[in-house]
Amino acid sequence: MTVYEGETFGLLGPNGAGKTTLLKTLLGIVRPTFGRAVLLNRPIGDRAVKQRIGYLPENAYYYDYLTGWEFLQFAAGIFQIPTSVQKQRIPELLDLVGLERKTARKKQLRQYSKGMLQRIGMAQALINDPELVFLDEPMSGLDPMGRYQVREIILSLKKQGKTIFFNSHVLSDVEQICDRIAILARGELICMGSLEEILGRADIYQVVVKGGKQEQLEQWIDELRWEDNYWHGHLKGDPQAFLIAIDKMNAQVISMNLARASLEEFFIRELRERGITSSQ
Repeated sequence: MTVYEGETFGLLGPNGAGKTTLLKTLLGIVRPTFGRAVLLNRPIGDRAVKQRIGYLPENAYYYDYLTGWEFLQFAAGIFQIPTSVQKQRIPELLDLVGLERKTARKKQLRQYSKGMLQRIGMAQALINDPELVFLDEPMSGLDPMGRYQVREIILSLKKQGKTIFFNSHVLSDVEQICDRIAILARGELICMGSLEEILGRADIYQVVVKGGKQEQLEQWIDELRWEDNYWHGHLKGDPQAFLIAIDKMNAQVISMNLARASLEEFFIRELRERGITSSQ
């Protein structure tokens, strides 16, 4: 697997696929049993590289009785960032992640909401102005507004030319912000590439049918559903053969349009083809 400089890369997979383990291995938190990896042109675990990367864990532990400001000062101290630089850097990061400076100075972390903790976590991941940022489930547990705000932060980092590697279960967000993705299942890489490359191989016909019996239609149409007096779904057979079969069913095709599958549809189909039908 290769991630290119300046791109936003999304790693997808069901629970237990190995996403977090892979990320921790790249960060040097977990040692590989075998194999090799290179991070910023250096072998993984190289101490000098850690100065150049940022990391937001999925379930981060914070010192609850620190304020957000104190926590960022603590993180800056780990990177030996001078106090004069901190005074400029911390307010800039708070503005970037959408946290009020006054709140960050006065409110302890134990009083923060899930969304606020995610924002302060994002700020600490950026405290050293990293070239490469690792985010483990950055949208986890957030409401739609929180997800939108984190998505906007990632897009702003992308504009700055930073390389972003993140795991996520929220496929709609991945589809909007990633340049390329990879899907991991049971520790194995299923596919990797741009959304255009991957979803371009999954073109399907969306069909709307009037009349016919459900048992017969299900032989031709995936995810068949009844809506507004019509049958809706995705064609899973040859279009010409389907049109011939429809006549024999005394049904009528209202529309049949070629459309690209969503990332979610592609993801689920790929897992089902490999016999993975539920989270592990």
